[in-house]
Amino acid sequence: MPKKATSPSPATPPTKTLALSDLHIRLAALEKEHQSLLKKIKRKRTELKNFVEQMRSLATEIFHRATPSFQKMSELNQEIHALFKEILNDSKLSKKNRKKVESLYKNLQYGGIISPKLDEEPEDTELDELFETDDSTPPHEHRQQQQAQRELENGSATKSDQSRKIRQTFLRLAEIFHPDMVTDPETQMRHTEIMKEINKAYQEGDLARLLEIEKQHQAGEAIDNNSEDEVTRKCNLIEQQNELLKKQYEDLKRELRQVKKTPEGAMVSDCKKVKNQGIEPIEQILDEMEHQIHVVSQIRNFVRDFKQQKISIQEFMQGPPVLNRTQEEIIEDLYEQMFGDLDEFF
Repeated sequence: MPKKATSPSPATPPTKTLALSDLHIRLAALEKEHQSLLKKIKRKRTELKNFVEQMRSLATEIFHRATPSFQKMSELNQEIHALFKEILNDSKLSKKNRKKVESLYKNLQYGGIISPKLDEEPEDTELDELFETDDSTPPHEHRQQQQAQRELENGSATKSDQSRKIRQTFLRLAEIFHPDMVTDPETQMRHTEIMKEINKAYQEGDLARLLEIEKQHQAGEAIDNNSEDEVTRKCNLIEQQNELLKKQYEDLKRELRQVKKTPEGAMVSDCKKVKNQGIEPIEQILDEMEHQIHVVSQIRNFVRDFKQQKISIQEFMQGPPVLNRTQEEIIEDLYEQMFGDLDEFF
């Protein structure tokens, strides 16, 4: 009897092993990226914190050591203003000479030698009103505001996602670590300390720190590594977190750059440079202040001599000799710098 032809066996359905294997590789890569981002954020956060502390420490030291110099400069500044006030109120001063004195007075203010006169009325009010915008904002500031508004609108979606993720993580951790959720006194104390960290991170909008706390205390949701759906969900979750962590890292970098561009930040950077040259930066600052005090003292004496009629109006209008010498020194420095730059080309 002929053998009955056997029908081909149905094709074996593809197993999920390969899909799970690929997902596990993807999950491992995402978790590696996740840990790398957390470390980078932690380092950048520490760098920012240390730089701000350096700014505060330097400002405090300068304030304490330079306070006598600041006070002396303030006293000289007030003396010069008082002298000019007496001179301009002198009825014997002709109208023509009064304008000359006022011109020199304003030049000293505009040049930053003395402080601006606080009770001085703004000039050209009609022109100001003519070009005044509806909200009294200069045109260039309007452009800056418009640009900032566009940046805010572009980043609003990301910030909204980040805020939502931060809140979700906070609520999840609070549900686990709230002291009222346990009865054991020792556990309550431990949870109280953890909740302090959680609250601080939440108030600062620090997603990375919340995720660090979650990992540190192994509070993350356990998944079934053999379930394709659960591994996929875990991959998607970490991928979303990584995008937000990248945004947080870029924000920290931008904040550090902005802090370094402030006058206080620039001072810290300058101090580091001069220290590398073996110069004590604060001593240099104090020396420069002493030089400024000497210059302003000479100007005070010059104005006082004119008030006491020791010098003529013609001599007075030539300006304080100390300023002329200072300008000559500046020009000499510029020439030296210019010729030094030219030497590099030859």
